[in-house]
Amino acid sequence: MSYIQQSFSVQFEYKVYFTEKIFDPANPCFASFLESRAEKGIRKKLLFIVDEGVTEAHATLQEQIAAYCADLENFELVQDVIVVPGGEAAKNDLQLFYWLVNAIDQHAIDRHSYVVAIGGGSVLDLAGYVAAVSHRGVKHIRIPTTVLSQNDSGVGVKNGINYHGKKNFLGTFAPPAAVFNDAHFLTTLDERDWRSGMIEAVKVALIKDAGFFDWMEAHAQQLTQAEPQSLQYLIRRCAELHMAHIGGKDPFESGSSRPLDFGHWSAHKLEQLTDFELRHGEAVSIGIALDSVYSWIKGMLDEASVMRIINLLKQLRLPLYHPLLEIEDENSAIMAGLEEFREHLGGRLTISLLRAIGKGEEVHEMDAAALAQAVNMLRDKW
Repeated sequence: MSYIQQSFSVQFEYKVYFTEKIFDPANPCFASFLESRAEKGIRKKLLFIVDEGVTEAHATLQEQIAAYCADLENFELVQDVIVVPGGEAAKNDLQLFYWLVNAIDQHAIDRHSYVVAIGGGSVLDLAGYVAAVSHRGVKHIRIPTTVLSQNDSGVGVKNGINYHGKKNFLGTFAPPAAVFNDAHFLTTLDERDWRSGMIEAVKVALIKDAGFFDWMEAHAQQLTQAEPQSLQYLIRRCAELHMAHIGGKDPFESGSSRPLDFGHWSAHKLEQLTDFELRHGEAVSIGIALDSVYSWIKGMLDEASVMRIINLLKQLRLPLYHPLLEIEDENSAIMAGLEEFREHLGGRLTISLLRAIGKGEEVHEMDAAALAQAVNMLRDKW
């Protein structure tokens, strides 16, 4: 027997910028980044894909983009700014995916060009996937416009769409060229959206940073009022913790460990069962409440810590329960979420629970009776 072996590594690097009014002519942030990527003799194209909800809230955005990009020396704006539906519907529509791939072809967007996505997490996921599979990888830039995408999904390396009713069944690991968190976009968010977006900060604090959780408790009132300074600190710290994890040992999730998905196994299933009427953040809040109470029932977490978690979620006016969470037996609808969660990564079922606030711990099986008890407590006690 003989063989030839190859081994290599690829380094990825990108920055998350924090700015305000990114397309104001007086703001050089976006232009400076692009000019740092300019190449002599090559005029690169910029194709913008924008969340419809963002264009409705910022009526002159397309004109601002056109005026800003007109002053770029080495880049050419594709005239057609593509506007797509926002929310989970963007990830459920295969025809929309194909339409965007065709736009990449129609406008001759090559691997030196950039797809620039502006919107919530769903639009960023869709646009990132479109870019990643076109020409085996067109560069993409993310401009997240929600609390949830600025502190979590928008700063990560995942892209994807839903398929056969399964969340993110089709997707890639393709880091962005850069991320620009523009605080101005948050000023027009619906209250339900900015409130539910805070849950990812609660999540990452619970599994990684007890001090951050303490800070959220102390600033809960300011956060519920969307006080700008507190909200910006929450977004930045949450983004830092997510990026620190991504830069660790398994950024592309080749193993079965998914600590950043604490509370998500039931959340993903709840979203599907409610036909995505529940916001992602609302479903994750319910999932975090469920897994926190379950951790206590199984003797992993003390009662005082459970009460702190429940009280913070209530202070932030986030949900703890939904009727479709009910578990009568192992065949209950929500329990299918465990197998779908395992299937998404393969290998053993791996669920993150809590040993303490700021300390997650992985388990490889879940007790249906204890889960049902936790659901009953969320329904009847809190």
